[in-house]
Amino acid sequence: MKFVITGATGYVGRNLVPLLQESGADLLLAGRDKAKISHVFPGCTCCDYTELAEKAKGYTVLLHLAVLNNTSSEPLETFLQVNVDGALEIATLARDAGIGTFVNFSSTHALDQANTSPYAISKRNAATALAKVEGMRIVNLFLPYVYNPDFSDRLTFLAKLPSPLARIGFCAIASLKPTVSVHRIAEVVRSLDSRDSPALAEPAIVSDGQSGNPVYGLIMRSLDLAFALIVTVLFWWLLLIIWALVKTGSKGPGIFAQERVGRNGKPFTCYKFRTMQTGTAHLGTHEVSASSVTRLGALLRKLKLDELPQIINIFRNEISLIGPRPCLPVQRELVEARRRLGVLALKPGISGLAQVNGVDMSDPDKLANLDARYLALQSLLLDLKIIIATALGSGNGDRVAK
Repeated sequence: MKFVITGATGYVGRNLVPLLQESGADLLLAGRDKAKISHVFPGCTCCDYTELAEKAKGYTVLLHLAVLNNTSSEPLETFLQVNVDGALEIATLARDAGIGTFVNFSSTHALDQANTSPYAISKRNAATALAKVEGMRIVNLFLPYVYNPDFSDRLTFLAKLPSPLARIGFCAIASLKPTVSVHRIAEVVRSLDSRDSPALAEPAIVSDGQSGNPVYGLIMRSLDLAFALIVTVLFWWLLLIIWALVKTGSKGPGIFAQERVGRNGKPFTCYKFRTMQTGTAHLGTHEVSASSVTRLGALLRKLKLDELPQIINIFRNEISLIGPRPCLPVQRELVEARRRLGVLALKPGISGLAQVNGVDMSDPDKLANLDARYLALQSLLLDLKIIIATALGSGNGDRVAK
């Protein structure tokens, strides 16, 4: 492994360099202040940017961490000079040195199109500009809140607690917003220099996820069960009325049961109020004719009331309030895309990030990538935003064919 690293004296670089050294990587640290780099990392090979094209020959990956960060109060023009023009300058030098992969690091703040801070604007512009650089592979990696598990320089109050309390405290913090350990970043970086590099979603977000967070799991499971119990205890009468209307409104059962792909690819039976004519082919909703939807079914889908029987699936722990919408086993392209990006590790949801953004199963790759974004950014705050957006009318059911 042969890496060139710019911006090594920043927080991520200071924590990443030792991990890469421990794994036996050959490192070249580059920057405008060579003396500062040598002081922070004595014994490491260093160079300034005027030497980069020559010194970097034989290296395979450049990690571009040099950045004007969002804590700076500089004007937008300065951000553009550093984060866009500077990135293009380094990418050109790296290409001239024969480096095959340029990795541009950014914060997940830049993914939010509503974020108009100079930092976010400049990093979005940088990604667009770098995509036009020919002759090398460009990888944009987006990071949420970065921490070191020893809590030596961030969240330092946790280091003063007994280990079990520190673990619980961190899990509580991490349940609220996405985080990523420097060890996870090092793992992904090392994989980029491998022929067996894992598939990356677009955009490529590196995070710890919530799969190992017991606090997040407990809170979300509690919310799921609370929702299912409230519907059962307080709105059983509504369920009966809807069932009777569906049953008498058109030929067929009141509740529709269909096999779907669940967590880890395991099939399960999903329950919904029937909204289509009996005999409609078991296809993705976008492949079904609009004429197949009953008049009452159209109203139920618009109000999302057809989803209420999925409280059965919630009690069975087969589905959650929020998660990727479960697809049919016959939608093999989507299943494979989700498997490739790790999305099948998630429990399916009644509503999800893709649904409230109007993305349905007619575009498997786009949907799988948005599901992968949810996997990376999953948190209580994001789930709450999706719940509110769903309640306010976003994602009015999967679109049917015309």
